Amino acid sequence: MYSFTNQFVADHTNLEFLKTTMMGPNAMRVSEELASHLNINEKMRVLDLGCGCGLSTLLLTKKYGASVFAADLWISPTENYGRFQSIGIADQAVPISVDATKGLPFANGYFDLLFSVDAYHYFGDTAEMLPAIIPYVKKGGYVAVAIPGIKYEFGENVPAEMRPFWNDEIARTIRSLDWWKELWEREAGIELIDVREMACCKQAWDEWLSAYHPVVAEDIEMMKAENGQYFNLIQLIAKVI
Repeated sequence: MYSFTNQFVADHTNLEFLKTTMMGPNAMRVSEELASHLNINEKMRVLDLGCGCGLSTLLLTKKYGASVFAADLWISPTENYGRFQSIGIADQAVPISVDATKGLPFANGYFDLLFSVDAYHYFGDTAEMLPAIIPYVKKGGYVAVAIPGIKYEFGENVPAEMRPFWNDEIARTIRSLDWWKELWEREAGIELIDVREMACCKQAWDEWLSAYHPVVAEDIEMMKAENGQYFNLIQLIAKVI
């Protein structure tokens, strides 16, 4: 399942690139597992929504040959364009700046697939978001999302060991599989075809904890406290109808 990622990280230069560009649980590995449940090919136009530094874009272009619009709010298109040039995907990947909460600058039905890894939970936790983005995907296309989550809703009963790391923003964005499933099942414009906990959770988190990002030190302490008890990665795939 992870042949591309495993081969990529086996090279020291690539591994350093990964450690420099990760912004959370290894988005390349998470993307490869998510993509394995889709039929992606070189004829497809993909919106990589919340692409960060482009690890998911790299996977989609290099492994599958897809044409990708790499959209992010926080990483500038100029920065990503330079990165895409350096790794040889600039001809397949179009970097663009978007704020998904304010609409997307694309034609309706433009994409075969909307793909989002470690981003959707920041802006997609309301009933309004799915109907806002679905029109950009053609009928019969797919919306595929992978996000960090928790195994059950904490509510007011946040475990004692997690309280030092918990705040209102985390409580809003880190939800359970059942919570996300119920939210997506309300949307009439899609058929929810796959909801699952992802197999790569521990490995993707462990790889993130070796990254050079400044928040890693705090996350190391959080993951020590969590000790495999509460966190998961959640995959949702829906067909646009």
